[in-house]
Amino acid sequence: MPRAVLIGPPGSGKSSVGKALARELTTTFLDTDHLIESVAGKKIPEIFAERGESGFRAIEEEVVLGVLASEPGVVALGGGSILSSAVRQSLTAEKLPVIYLTISAKQAVARIGDARSRPLLTADPVGSWQKIADQRAEIYQSLATLTYSTDSKKPAEIAHRIAVELSGVSH
Repeated sequence: MPRAVLIGPPGSGKSSVGKALARELTTTFLDTDHLIESVAGKKIPEIFAERGESGFRAIEEEVVLGVLASEPGVVALGGGSILSSAVRQSLTAEKLPVIYLTISAKQAVARIGDARSRPLLTADPVGSWQKIADQRAEIYQSLATLTYSTDSKKPAEIAHRIAVELSGVSH
């Protein structure tokens, strides 16, 4: 079972904060998007092109559920993985520490760049990102045990604050 699970919209910093948090907690880090690509032997845009979003989500759900059952470190979930009721149920049933990373649309789009590696954002990065963030915000909030904004903050700074919070130590 993970020590911490990071959720949030695309570009919120789940991977970079996750790596820094794993260092803070002296544990492993796993990004489920990278694992999906490894398992499928293809990049996420290729999976979307060949199987569509529903095909990708099926692979994602299987990978994420396996990780949530077995990974002992810090886990960054793909932004849409929380759309799966089985994933949401696993996160809540196990009472995992779920950290919701928030970010403004302007900073998220700047981090994402041209969005070619993000199939749901390619047509209109800003508009698509905002729509996705708005649609998922309530789910992210309902799952979160902690929430942090990553706007204008360094991943190490956020990771340290999360580690302190998780350990119950106040500074």
